[in-house]
Amino acid sequence: MGKKVAILQSNYIPWKGYFDLINSVDEFILYDEMQYTKNDWRNRNRIKTAQGVQWLTIPVKQESLSQTIRETRTAADNWGSKHAKTLMLNYGRSRCFRKFWPLFEPLYIDGRENFLSKINFEFIRTINDILGIDTHITWSSNYRLLGDRSERLVSLCEQADADEYITGPSALDYMDGNVFRRSGISVKVVDYGGYPEYTQLYPPFEHGVSILDLIFNEGLDARKYMKTFPEIPCHEAFLRDAFQ
Repeated sequence: MGKKVAILQSNYIPWKGYFDLINSVDEFILYDEMQYTKNDWRNRNRIKTAQGVQWLTIPVKQESLSQTIRETRTAADNWGSKHAKTLMLNYGRSRCFRKFWPLFEPLYIDGRENFLSKINFEFIRTINDILGIDTHITWSSNYRLLGDRSERLVSLCEQADADEYITGPSALDYMDGNVFRRSGISVKVVDYGGYPEYTQLYPPFEHGVSILDLIFNEGLDARKYMKTFPEIPCHEAFLRDAFQ
C-alpha cells in the first residue's frame, strides 16, 4: 500500500475539512515556507455568534512583503485572552463546551509562543488528539525546496517517499498535471461537499466555520459529521482522481 501525503499551509483553528484532509493521508506537511498572505486563513477563522458569523483574528506583524508564514510573528500579547473571552461568551452554552474547553484554555491563556506557525500547530495537534487523528505532521522546512510551484510539490512528495498526493480543489487551478504524471505520483482531490449538519447554536446552519464549533457542540460525536472516519459510510467519497 502506497504512502499518501498532503502539503498545506498552517491555518488558525481550521474548519472540519482541513482535518478530514489530514486524516486522509499518512504524512501532512505544513507548507510554511510559503509567502504570508494577508486576509487569509493563516491567522484567522470564523465562529458562530448570536449576531451571526464572526472572525477571530490573531494580529500579526507584516515586516516585509516577502516574509514567509514561518517568519510571521504575532503583533500583540493579549490576543489569546481576547479570543478566550469571545469563545466562552459564544460557546459557553453549547453541549460539550465544559468538557473540551479545558484542553484549549491553556493554549489561549498560558501560551508564550509568538510565531504564528507554531501557534497554529499547537491548536492543530490538540484537535487531532481530540478526534483521534494520528497522521504524522512535518514541516516543509525539514525538506529541500526545489523547482517551481508544481515541481516543488513533486519534490516534497518524492523526499517524503510518497506515491500519492492529496490536495484541495482550489490547488488544481495552478497545478501542472504533466509534472505529476512524469514523476509517477498520482493526485487525488478532496470533495468538501455533502457534509451533514449537526446541532449548532444560532441558526441558520453554517458549515464554513472553525472545527471548534463542531467540537463544542458535538464533542466526540464530531467524527460522525466528518467524512474520513471508517465508521462513516460516505468516507470513500472524500477523494477522487484529480487529472482524468
